[in-house]
Amino acid sequence: MENTNEINGQHLIDLGFKPAKWFRAAIAHINENQLSPEAMLTYLEQFRLGPVLDLHQHPVDFSVNIKAENDLETVNVAAVVTSMNELMKTPTVVGGAIMPDACPTGPVGTIPVGGVVVAKNAIHPGMHSADICCSVMLSDFGKTDPKILMDAAHAVTHFGPGGRDREKQFRFPADLLAMIEANPLLNEQQMIQAARAHLGTQGDGNHFLFIGISKKTGNTMMITHHGSRGFGARLYDKGMKIAERFRQEISPETQKQNAWIPFNTEEGQNYWNALQVVRAWTKLNHAILHDAAAEKAEIKVENRFWNEHNFVFKNGDLFYHAKGATPLDPKFMPDITGPRLIPLNMAQPVLIVEGDTTSNNLGFAPHGAGRNLSRTQHKKLLAHKTVNDIFQEETTGLDIRFFSNEIDISELPSAYKDANAVRNQMTEFGLGTVIDEVMPYGSIMAGDWEKNAPWKVKRRKKHEEKMKREASNGLQ
Repeated sequence: MENTNEINGQHLIDLGFKPAKWFRAAIAHINENQLSPEAMLTYLEQFRLGPVLDLHQHPVDFSVNIKAENDLETVNVAAVVTSMNELMKTPTVVGGAIMPDACPTGPVGTIPVGGVVVAKNAIHPGMHSADICCSVMLSDFGKTDPKILMDAAHAVTHFGPGGRDREKQFRFPADLLAMIEANPLLNEQQMIQAARAHLGTQGDGNHFLFIGISKKTGNTMMITHHGSRGFGARLYDKGMKIAERFRQEISPETQKQNAWIPFNTEEGQNYWNALQVVRAWTKLNHAILHDAAAEKAEIKVENRFWNEHNFVFKNGDLFYHAKGATPLDPKFMPDITGPRLIPLNMAQPVLIVEGDTTSNNLGFAPHGAGRNLSRTQHKKLLAHKTVNDIFQEETTGLDIRFFSNEIDISELPSAYKDANAVRNQMTEFGLGTVIDEVMPYGSIMAGDWEKNAPWKVKRRKKHEEKMKREASNGLQ
């Protein structure tokens, strides 16, 4: 005989809840434990979203740790401040800061690169962006010949789109796979395939492998810069969709890119835990390449440290969203093993820094030199010169390699802000103290891989065939 006292979905709807994925598990928990009406309401309270939240009438105050030093930077800083002013009206936001490398990205109201935003009990996927846990790792190879290390690193790394072919993939750790399979946002075949194939890869854009010499010790050091690749990008897509569902229900006035997942929900817990798994994968991704280079060159690693600069850091009920900002405060990194790394450009040293939390830096430093112009604008500015001339002018004396064998001028030093200005502003605003510098020997980047991408080669071939046909018809 059917138990008419059992709770079903209609009961929850009658209590004011909208149908959701958590219904089934909640109903099972209530019925299996035969919760009293009072106990049931207490249990269900965790799923209640609360009233609709309005935007802050005025932007929450934020620290501006940047100043313009020329006309171009005046435009850049104004755009960054305008965007932050709009973003800081988001209901969950309680604080923020911008760093000397800040530059705008996306529509007004989008967190800039070089931005830090603090939210209460909320994770904003759009504020850590698709490149979750973009980070840098340094390995100290002692008194190694930098060319030997550069050649070894070039032989083992992988830049460009996609992942490694199956026979060239690194062994995937069983414990990490178990962590992925235990999380409902990660446990699907496409996610696992991306995690496997992209392990030991560095992507494209501004990601790099840098070889240099410590100014303090004379030791040769290798530094890698990349994020979580397709694995993290897929989680980001899921996070944005989840956040959008919450936005429509609890804060429709909030801009879509600033939608959030309430931490005290099943989705919030799952997303937070998924972020930690992606973080572990990304740290391993760096370590695998460093270990492979060491093995190839038959050199022992003497020291190593790592930090992310594109992530969400938790402190109590506050979530610090850093999009291109380096954490100084150890509370943000429980596995911290050394100082932090701030790369500038391929012709400048990588800075090794330490620092304290202040009211204006919120426990963060810059993550690099940033840009004043987009890639496209920069290329237009240099259109009067040949690519080879630009390359020779900007990389003299350095061993600069592009994995695709095509130079990408949008990653050369002139594409970035003045490194000395960034360093001076770090000092002026108390954003970390430089304790060592890794002087550049050379670096490897993806390069302009799109130039010879299959679809572009096919398009060029089609155009050439068409021209040949037209020329042939003209002779007849």
